Amino acid sequence: MPESTKYPGVFVEELAAPPTITGVSTSVTLFVGWAARGRADAVVPVTSVLDYEREFGGLDTRSLLGYAVMQFFANGGTQAQVLRLAHADAQTAACTLGCLECRARSPGAWAQRFALRAVRTDAPGGTRFRLEISDLQAAGAVVEAHDQLSLDPADARFAPTAINAVSAILAVSVTPGSTELPEGRAFLGRTRAQLAPSTPIAAATHAGSDGTALVPGSEAFHARLLAGIGDDALRDGLPPFNLLAVPGLTHVATLAALQAHCRHLRAFLIADAEPSARVSDLLGPGLAGMRGDDASFAALYHPWVLAPDPLAGGAPRSFPPSGFVAGVIARTDRSRGVWKAPAGTDARLQGATGLAQRLTDIQTGQLNTQGIDCLRSLPNQAPMVWGARTLQGQDDRASAWKYIPVRRLALYIEDSLIRGLGWAVFEPNDEPLWARLRLSVGDFMHQLFRQGALQGTSPRDASFVRCDRTTMTEADITGGVAVVLVGFAPLKPAEFVVLTIRLATGAATA
Repeated sequence: MPESTKYPGVFVEELAAPPTITGVSTSVTLFVGWAARGRADAVVPVTSVLDYEREFGGLDTRSLLGYAVMQFFANGGTQAQVLRLAHADAQTAACTLGCLECRARSPGAWAQRFALRAVRTDAPGGTRFRLEISDLQAAGAVVEAHDQLSLDPADARFAPTAINAVSAILAVSVTPGSTELPEGRAFLGRTRAQLAPSTPIAAATHAGSDGTALVPGSEAFHARLLAGIGDDALRDGLPPFNLLAVPGLTHVATLAALQAHCRHLRAFLIADAEPSARVSDLLGPGLAGMRGDDASFAALYHPWVLAPDPLAGGAPRSFPPSGFVAGVIARTDRSRGVWKAPAGTDARLQGATGLAQRLTDIQTGQLNTQGIDCLRSLPNQAPMVWGARTLQGQDDRASAWKYIPVRRLALYIEDSLIRGLGWAVFEPNDEPLWARLRLSVGDFMHQLFRQGALQGTSPRDASFVRCDRTTMTEADITGGVAVVLVGFAPLKPAEFVVLTIRLATGAATA
């Protein structure tokens, strides 16, 4: 009621409407693989190929990761995250410069291109110095400069605090008890034998190394992958993502484990078939390990894609389809919506010059009925995605999660409602709350219907929302549980367009 109604008249009271539920992103893609550079203990967001080059060093012939990220952005992707896997034998370049103990930000030989120089910036006996980082492969150009540094931990410009917070190259610490300002030059990871005899150097060094390149299919790769994304602490702390791609990974047991992680994280796995797999191989029992309860959280694509390799002068090379497909999904989500199947003539693979295998209509039909999505080059058409089924999409299984857009639309609705209904926690669990929940969720579902995401000619046909005493027991209410039942009728792709043609003769009419 209004605060005061002591005199006759008309009073106005403004009531707050339930918070609007905003749809979450649908195509943030997490790429996982080996790289020679970059943080190996955290997921790094990248929004362009330039970002990837800056963080992970760009393309590398030893890894498919950089190529997949490049193909993702070329096909319409806009938001990616990268989890770098590094072998345990990778070494971090380090050196000392006076009292500063300096280490590269990540393992690898990449840091050995950088030199350090420390100079005083005030009068003798002062407490300030400057640290410059120069790139020896760019004619010694200074790429980072940190000014007014101090060795006093109480100073706002204490060297470790000031440098470690902003440097993309270096992390430093101070030898305990040191008060002498550092001066001179040092070289990350470079020994005296690697430098010209006349080079002044004031430091001991520890060489960096890339370590063993982790190749999909190797035991070491699988172990590091599952230790990374499978680690509970890291997995639960991962930034939200929607799609998962491990370019070139075809090991069935490992992919099955990733399916389970995707189910836990409400994400979708884009899996690559074996590069040399024949249709008969894919129709055999070899994929049985990926057909379990988590199969609807993944799709398998065949065959691999031919595209120019920039590191080989543009010569064609076979690449796994996951990077291309992730970009196509992102492009389709942005132009049509998550409910549109990422397949068809609009799902062309940008940058592809061909396919490693050319499938016939019969072969495509055999794979499609088994829930394996094909890439095809139709006459006078660029290579394109020509399948939209999950790995639970076998015809004889009759799963409700047969199609990719149905599964991904459900994930979109779940994520949006989970994030949009946080306001309801700790509200009184009674009719007013239930009414607000029905209104808030119902409005979100109505918006989906208006966007063309659901079946039916009216909102009543497309979805329903219930939250009342029919959806929860007295024990639920007493236990503080509010149950919202949401049902929706998803659109399914028209896989088969059948034309019925009748020949009219003479004066016959249709």
